[in-house]
Amino acid sequence: MNSHFSRHVTWLGIAYCFSLMCASILAQEGRPSPRPTPAADATHLATSAMGITLDRIMSDPDWLGRAPQSGYWADDGETIFYRRKQAGSEQSDWIQSDLQGNTLRIVDPKDRGAIDADGGEFSLDQKWKAYERAGDLFVKNLETGAIRQLTRTSDRESSPRFMSDGKRLMFRRGNSILARHLKTGLEQELVDVRAENDPQKGRDDQRTGFLPEQQQRLFEYLREQRSEQDAARQTSQDQQAADPTRVPLPWYLGDSHRLDEVSVSPNGRWCIVSLSSKQTSPGESDKMPEFVQENGYVNARSVRPLVGTGKTGPDKLILLDLVHRTEHDLSFSELPEIDNDPLDEVRAEAELWRKKQAEKNLTESSAANIEETTHSDARTNETAKADAEASAATPGNGVDPKVEEKKKKTRAIQVATLKWNASGNQIAVQLFSTDNKDRWLATVDLKTKKLNNIVHRRDPAWINTGIGQIAWLGDHQTLIYRTEATGYAHLYATHVPSKSTRQLTSGEFEVSDVQLSSDGKRIYYKSNAGHPGVYEVYRLEVASGAISQLTSLGGENDYAVARDEKHLLVTHSTALSPPELWIQPLTDSQPPRQITRTVSAEFSALPWVAPQYVTVPSRTGRPIHARLYLPPGYDPSASDTADSKPPAVLFIHGAGYLQNAHQGWSSYFREFMFHSLLAHRGYVVLDMDYRASAGYGRDWRTAIYRHMGRPEVDDLLDGRTWLGESQGVDIERIGLYGGSYGGFLTMMALFQEPGTFACGAALRPVTDWAHYNHGYTSNILNTPDVDPEAYYLSSPIELAEGLADPLLICHGMVDDNVFFKDTARLAQRLIELKKEDWEVAIYPVEPHGFEQPSSWYDEYRRILELFEQELRN
Repeated sequence: MNSHFSRHVTWLGIAYCFSLMCASILAQEGRPSPRPTPAADATHLATSAMGITLDRIMSDPDWLGRAPQSGYWADDGETIFYRRKQAGSEQSDWIQSDLQGNTLRIVDPKDRGAIDADGGEFSLDQKWKAYERAGDLFVKNLETGAIRQLTRTSDRESSPRFMSDGKRLMFRRGNSILARHLKTGLEQELVDVRAENDPQKGRDDQRTGFLPEQQQRLFEYLREQRSEQDAARQTSQDQQAADPTRVPLPWYLGDSHRLDEVSVSPNGRWCIVSLSSKQTSPGESDKMPEFVQENGYVNARSVRPLVGTGKTGPDKLILLDLVHRTEHDLSFSELPEIDNDPLDEVRAEAELWRKKQAEKNLTESSAANIEETTHSDARTNETAKADAEASAATPGNGVDPKVEEKKKKTRAIQVATLKWNASGNQIAVQLFSTDNKDRWLATVDLKTKKLNNIVHRRDPAWINTGIGQIAWLGDHQTLIYRTEATGYAHLYATHVPSKSTRQLTSGEFEVSDVQLSSDGKRIYYKSNAGHPGVYEVYRLEVASGAISQLTSLGGENDYAVARDEKHLLVTHSTALSPPELWIQPLTDSQPPRQITRTVSAEFSALPWVAPQYVTVPSRTGRPIHARLYLPPGYDPSASDTADSKPPAVLFIHGAGYLQNAHQGWSSYFREFMFHSLLAHRGYVVLDMDYRASAGYGRDWRTAIYRHMGRPEVDDLLDGRTWLGESQGVDIERIGLYGGSYGGFLTMMALFQEPGTFACGAALRPVTDWAHYNHGYTSNILNTPDVDPEAYYLSSPIELAEGLADPLLICHGMVDDNVFFKDTARLAQRLIELKKEDWEVAIYPVEPHGFEQPSSWYDEYRRILELFEQELRN
């Protein structure tokens, strides 16, 4: 890259960690003069492309219009509430509207507590609704509309649920489960569970040993004292247990675990408790310096731990019989494949890999020794061999794998969901293995006090916990859930007494956003059954299995069902239209109607380039769905000479498991506008849902297991080929850019395929997966101690020697998702490798998602400069 690009992408000095890099950059003198280019200054780059300017695109997004958010139905099914951002402020107003879209009022903050709440819990007779607001509880009489506040405390009351007697409302305060009698107002404690030792047990322990026992043997007075104390304590406990006006005795479950969840059955008969081991810890927090502070000092903020650095102990599940006051441990030992470790083969492979690495290190060390034989302190080959053998025995965490194997314990299980049916005689328990391979859905046999497995799903890659929603149908005996058993997330129903299971939806599409009707006889859901990028709303009749498509709006459609099920409130968007609210009638054939129009006239008037929805052939045999932006009036068939072939840009979305080639409004709306600007400037832009993107089933999701950055780069290469063959693009002038996971893939493409792409811009990129978080990374790469080769193959910092093409890196310094140190460590690596044609732009006050318009503008100005410099003839 020439000095023109270098001039515009410079370091901001950070003395304590970038002195070497600053010195390196300052030393770059005597480079060639910049060649003439249309992108010679930022002013030219910011000029309009048919009215679309970079400055406007990256300004505060209020100018697009302030779209409605969080829309929901009032309980009468005739009124809608939604939130709308205030102009020029981060605060929002709540707006009340009728079915025609007429604004009835902007809700005054003092009236917020008097309007209907979103969601809530309904009584079995559907006459009452209970809900939490700001940590307090309310009930509403649905026949009269009267709202009554039940609590107004500094404590948080939460999780309200009507009990099966129809007279009491159960809720949680701290670790206690209480019930409020709706008629009398009496508040009673149903159970007091404590993760601590029984204090009486401690006193009893003090009575053991030689001296206490001798005292009891020798002195009648002490024997009488103990007898009287024991009798008084027992009498007090018996009286408390027998007297219904007294609070029940507390349950002491020991101090080896922490309380996670306490759930009482709606009939008040049972309580189930999940506890996590005190051995479980997330790991040591990392530190992130914040340089721009009001007091002028650097603040070192504690941020998340790194993958694999925490510890996991076994969870426990305990059933309490509140009537007979008995305690029962619910053992996990009978769960299918609970003792079958799915990582045994991976650990064996890891040991072989470590040995190969040690041999490689030995060879390199021996070669170095030959070159350094003249030095008195040269290490001998024997020493090098000993060190290599030690390295093989002590992987990155310094633990001998053989010793570690001996310490291996029963697989740790995490309790994720506890779900009672409305009558309180069935509870569903959802469990996940902490190695991410297994999911169990079970019920508790309240007679035998054992778990009955309903569904077990093992995925050799990782379980999709995002589809873990479960619910009971109206018969209180049938459990509905989603699994990927067929390769796609679909709905199933299991009748628990008979264990009879039905698959309710099927096909090569995904089901999401599941909601039950108030009587539990119908299931509403969202699906991309018609096209992978179009999400419509459906209704399923449980008894017959009949499915109806309720919307046909195209694009993306989120929804809320009115309580009377006469209408849907749909949040609808397309690629060119931000979200608006629509009403879809359900009881007649009336067409849907739009009830909000918030998009600005300025946005609507600009010549945005509508993406084409295309499929790119891939080496896997499966098509890659993508958005394609073409210059207005461009004819690919007319590009028959090198001079007429346009340049292209591949945009790489972030998050990994995310879909961006859908046909709704993108969360990457700035990028959509930037792509329109690029198209007007003569670029072809391709935005692909590469492997691991969401919406395409389990196999697409898990294709990157143990090797992130290779399958996706192959998809990018297929996209490059397709652009040349079908869109007339000059494949020698294709650039890349993306943020977060997209920044990671930009680097992986440049490092693994040098000379293939003309340049790349990596924004807030992951450069070393060993420094990312546990929840995301351990799914895909296991953990560094278990699967070190996966981290070696998947981390750009390990492949940096391959860089041969211009690279721009942009990163916010207060990014608490992908830490700025990812960029700092890679920069040091590139310096030591003596790489050229790379630059870093840093943003001292920006988190992972930029917040300041000036930062957005600066970042995309640099990206545009890079493309103009490197992709133009």
